[in-house]
Amino acid sequence: MKKILITGGAGFVGSHLCERLLNEGNEVLCLDNYFTGDKKNILKLLDNPYFEMIRHDITEPYYAEVDEIYNLACPASPFHYQFNPIKTMKTSVMGAINMLGLAKRVGAKILQASTSEVYGDPAVHPQPESYWGHVNPIGIRSCYDEGKRCAETLFMDYHIQNKVAIKIVRIFNTYGPNMNPSDGRVVSNFIMQALRGENITIFGDGLQTRSFQYVDDLVEGMIRVMASDPSFLGPVNLGNPNEFTMLELAQAIIRLTNSKSSIIYMPLPQDDPKQRQPDISLAKERLNGWKPYIELEEGLGKTISYFESLL
Repeated sequence: MKKILITGGAGFVGSHLCERLLNEGNEVLCLDNYFTGDKKNILKLLDNPYFEMIRHDITEPYYAEVDEIYNLACPASPFHYQFNPIKTMKTSVMGAINMLGLAKRVGAKILQASTSEVYGDPAVHPQPESYWGHVNPIGIRSCYDEGKRCAETLFMDYHIQNKVAIKIVRIFNTYGPNMNPSDGRVVSNFIMQALRGENITIFGDGLQTRSFQYVDDLVEGMIRVMASDPSFLGPVNLGNPNEFTMLELAQAIIRLTNSKSSIIYMPLPQDDPKQRQPDISLAKERLNGWKPYIELEEGLGKTISYFESLL
């Protein structure tokens, strides 16, 4: 049994990771300040004697004896991370420093949940880990993009200078149950609008593309990264390389929900990337053939059922 700390553990991805690691026989400490996380996501875990929930903000130091740390804490949707951009940046940077300091003190292995946003609006397609990105450092998305880029730098420097055992994963668009229905992400937006019979809002011409990964595939990839060879630090892309336009996504959700919603178009926000698709060659090579298995329509069906239960 390992003692595992998950920051942001009551969030969308964190709650799935908590459940999976508990089911594998580990003791799990879940840290969350509930800014975007929700206690409902982990209610069914609270009776497990090997699960502990701690309300804590990782911009402040935290002390515990643990074997592994998954650092997921940070608002991840534009609506939430732009609400308080300074706090978002502090969570990425100061949170990384605090968790790396903890890992250094107790000799824990630590994984950073980075993001495909480090690639910005990419000039290379699909995006391999070797691509340095095309990021606006002073735009409305910069608090998240640059915060995550800085966190990666801190992780690598703690490894080089202090020999901390690190892993870095770059997460591409992920969806599934436990998403916040009002988080402003495209999948949750479209599903909620369709279920309510409202117009589905597409920003731009709808031809910009994203690659959508179901949360179970992501969790499997993160656990494999944590268990991988100590010499393999990352960063490594975790995402589904199947690419869809926003228009195709909206049409699929309308069909799967039997909605009467219409599609309307709004101006594209500043710095919104036109393309986003992971090159997952490295993950396949170094993570025992990891690849996403759940196709978009299957995953959307599960996610729609979850949102229907909320309504």
